[in-house]
Amino acid sequence: MVEALIMCASVKYGSRGPALIPRMKTKHRIYYITLFSVVLLGLIATGMFQFWPHSIESSAEWSLDRRSVHDAPLVRIPMSSPIPERGDLSCRMHTCFDVYRCGYNPKNKIKVYIYPLQRFVDEVGVPISSTGLSREYNDLLSAISDSDFYTDDVSRACLFIPSIDVLNQNSLRIRETAQALAMLPRWDKGMNHLLFNMLPGGPPDYNTALDVPRDRALLAGGGFSTWTYRQGYDVSIPVYSPLSAEVDLPERQPGPRRYFILSSQTAIHREYRVELERLKEENGEALLLLDKCSNLSQGLASVRKRCYKGQVYDYPQILQESSFCVVLRGARLGQATLSDVLQAGCVPVIMADSYILPFSEVLDWKRASVVIPEEKLPEMYTILKSIPHRQVEEMQRQARWFWEAYFSSMKAIGMTTLQIINDRIYPYAARTYEEWNNPPVVKWTSVNSPLFLPLIPPRSPGFTAVVLTYDRIESLFRVITEISKVPSLAKLLVVWNNQNKSPPEESLWPKVAVPLKVLRTKENKLSNRFFPFDEIETEAVLAIDDDIIMLTSDELQFGYEVWREFPDRLVGYPGRLHLWDHEMGKWKYESEWTNEVSMVLTGAAFYHKYFNYLYTYKMPGDIKNWVDAHMNCEDIAMNFLVSTICPIMSECINKFASVFGTMPLKVVEHRADPVLYKDDFPEKLKSFPNIGSL
Repeated sequence: MVEALIMCASVKYGSRGPALIPRMKTKHRIYYITLFSVVLLGLIATGMFQFWPHSIESSAEWSLDRRSVHDAPLVRIPMSSPIPERGDLSCRMHTCFDVYRCGYNPKNKIKVYIYPLQRFVDEVGVPISSTGLSREYNDLLSAISDSDFYTDDVSRACLFIPSIDVLNQNSLRIRETAQALAMLPRWDKGMNHLLFNMLPGGPPDYNTALDVPRDRALLAGGGFSTWTYRQGYDVSIPVYSPLSAEVDLPERQPGPRRYFILSSQTAIHREYRVELERLKEENGEALLLLDKCSNLSQGLASVRKRCYKGQVYDYPQILQESSFCVVLRGARLGQATLSDVLQAGCVPVIMADSYILPFSEVLDWKRASVVIPEEKLPEMYTILKSIPHRQVEEMQRQARWFWEAYFSSMKAIGMTTLQIINDRIYPYAARTYEEWNNPPVVKWTSVNSPLFLPLIPPRSPGFTAVVLTYDRIESLFRVITEISKVPSLAKLLVVWNNQNKSPPEESLWPKVAVPLKVLRTKENKLSNRFFPFDEIETEAVLAIDDDIIMLTSDELQFGYEVWREFPDRLVGYPGRLHLWDHEMGKWKYESEWTNEVSMVLTGAAFYHKYFNYLYTYKMPGDIKNWVDAHMNCEDIAMNFLVSTICPIMSECINKFASVFGTMPLKVVEHRADPVLYKDDFPEKLKSFPNIGSL
């Protein structure tokens, strides 16, 4: 419009000249100038709005901060609205879930859509829920909307989550809630819809699954039994404990506690309490039996207290004072006490027949709990006493980690639920058992187990040489000089194990063509040579002592190339053998050179860096501490480790065999020599001419 006005004016100016344009009155001139300015500003504003960078998704992000419950649109449910079917117990992912909605996704991640918030009421204006949207459900939806799973594009969604809060069935009007679900625009008999419920059923029978009719919708439920749980379809989730956010329980080191068994639940069946009291009489101070405090006024303070014979204890802090904590079924199978117990690092003793444990599809509960049939309650003390102390400590550690990873917040519960469903839809990209159940002691993302490397060795960027030294400077420099000649060397790391002496000045070190770094340790430990240093970027590691001056660069290069063919093995030069001494009835160490070998000494050996991680963080028992205390046998320990996933030497073998519970070392007759090694050919035709007789 502006361009047209200017063009018309210029035509008039050119054909008639300025003298023919009539003079405007002042008030008309002001009027047209004002009108023109308004039009121009409008066009500028429109352009800025159209082209100013902004996020499309953020404008529709699900958040109560943007969309208040009171501002949500009101939806009336006609009395004649359809009611979904009760729920199909035969549903499985291949029968009641449309995986084709998920389609191909390069990130192997499902997309989740959250319905806009609405206030559902019946024909007379009564809400379908007495509590509306709970804080817990708001936290859950907000966490999902902030995650990589979320999409605000309903056409891209693989999974749909209603903004109707059904976490607590006690607050719901069953019929009206079901009708509200059926009114959702994409409901389609619940196909690809997910409902979260933690408190199912109601008096007097307390059903173990949500009573709201829900068609084919998936249910993430907090109290499933084997009768109501649809294996591979529903997801069993924990009952969230509000104390997780309100009480900070610092992690406690595993080990013996003041009490052996503790019971803290206040609303357990009378028969169970009588049996617990009998166990208390038999075992005395080893068992602490708590109940609610009758002398305290009801309120928040009383919820955080437990009593025994007038003595008041802080809850859940008292849970940290026991090795085992009883988790009995109440009116419902799922109990928030389980979350409190895990947070305290107390091993839960779960007695709830037919209960589907939270996230049991992926979590190995045998590593973090003891499950005892209810009828075995009288034998509980004897059963728990039979568990070895070391196993109890591992279970305490695992219990705490389960809580941190999967129970500690509504976000953790929601993300775990979606990940389980995601793994079903993209099984080839699913998390492994180890990823679900092994605590990530250290984040070393570049490490993969050599057991899962390609069959054909990849083109590797070479190896990292790790030289352990104390103060043998002359031989250290000779070793560095020789190693630097190896073509496949990528980096040199010198582990300086002497805390009383500084390494030589930089100007004194040999000049090499690869990066060389000196790593100073805080303590003189042999295990330092196997620490997973961040500086190790290659898959291959050469562990070598500072006095191994006899190996040539050809021998080292050949050793590396052999390792590339066997990346899950130790490949080295000095070999040793273990033998069974029938007279002494124990293992002995043989250092004489024979055709048979069962160990490779790590004074000069190639191995995958993954074993550094295992040695430092996953070595069974107290082997690592034993090696550091005796300042010997770190190479035998590494051989045991690799084989599983002199009198002192014999003592090492017997010690490690007792800890591992088996003898993993295998005797073999295998030696790798290069082609044309001893043939009478000109040296120029040999790939490794400088190899001696070993």
